[in-house]
Amino acid sequence: MSFELPELPYAYDALAPFGMSEETLKFHHDLHHKAYVDNGNKAITGTKWEGSSLEEIIVGTYEKGAVAQSGIFNNASQHWNHNLFWRIMGPGQSKIPGLLEKALVENFGSLEKFKQDFAAAGAAQFGSGWAWLVVDTDGSLKITRTENGVNPLVFGQTALLGCDVWEHSYYIDFRNRRPAYLENFLDRLVNWETVAARL
Repeated sequence: MSFELPELPYAYDALAPFGMSEETLKFHHDLHHKAYVDNGNKAITGTKWEGSSLEEIIVGTYEKGAVAQSGIFNNASQHWNHNLFWRIMGPGQSKIPGLLEKALVENFGSLEKFKQDFAAAGAAQFGSGWAWLVVDTDGSLKITRTENGVNPLVFGQTALLGCDVWEHSYYIDFRNRRPAYLENFLDRLVNWETVAARL
């Protein structure tokens, strides 16, 4: 299976009124994500992973405890992460569906506490990485963060929501204000219906 760059599910300027500019989307999707696709395809060519699914490649090439992951893993995992990232955003502010709201309140105490904890996890990630809302292996909802391109699949978790905290995600619009970017992401960019559908 070869990697393919998906089209964005909205126009490049659709998120601009909600804090993510057309310039950011063009750089992030057309340059950064495309590079993961192109480099990932090159990396798996001629290897045993060439015919595998994206998820199989990610789980199969992850090296637990390694200081740095392989090129195959990094590009495959970042491709998967970005596929999710584009899908869980959308223009307009969506209401959190009842089932998801109930689960968030049960696991974090309140919606506000969930947002605070999620934003804090993303802000505290040293260097590049991701903040996640996951269904853990015990069925509970948890907030996690991962370095670089690592994603929850390798820990047996189901990702409901992922926020890219690499600088290219926010520097054009927010400069070095990562906490402000995370707050804006949660309040203005997330399509909560899509997140709830993954629950």
